[in-house]
Amino acid sequence: MAPTLFHYPLVPMDDFLKHERKERCKLLVGAGVVALLVIVVLALGVLLIIYVKRANSEACQEGHRAVMECRNVTHFLQEELTRAQDGFRDAEAQVATYNETVMTLMASLDKEKAHSLDAEKKVEELEGEITTLNQKLQDASMEVERLRRKNQDLSARIADQKDSASSLKDTSSAAAPLLPILLLGHGARLL
Repeated sequence: MAPTLFHYPLVPMDDFLKHERKERCKLLVGAGVVALLVIVVLALGVLLIIYVKRANSEACQEGHRAVMECRNVTHFLQEELTRAQDGFRDAEAQVATYNETVMTLMASLDKEKAHSLDAEKKVEELEGEITTLNQKLQDASMEVERLRRKNQDLSARIADQKDSASSLKDTSSAAAPLLPILLLGHGARLL
């Protein structure tokens, strides 16, 4: 192969200087940016150091302790609230059960009252019947007593008549069978 010659185009000097100025400008801008970044990093470092010092200060530590204590108390109170709410739910369930029991008992009481009223009515009816029957018994006893006296009177008359006359004997024997018939008639009327 044959040697090749490289031919570079000729660049005017003005262009070369402009290009060199641009490169220097870029270099200065880059250095400025780096310097600015260094300053920002240093400022942030200083701020971080100040923050760490303040964060480790006594007041900050006390504040941190107070925050932790508040969290603990809050957690404890939340647990207490949860327990109280559970107890409240249990109490509501018991109240519902008690209300059902009360309603059941009230219904039973109403039934018992109705039954008691029915029983009282029956007792009153029976007492009325007893009073009526006692009155009838008393009336019947009085009638029996009246009939007994009448029977004694008739027996006494019959005895007197037996003694007085023999001719009347036939008449008194005829009257004796009439006495039981009279007593049966009066007894049937009472019933």
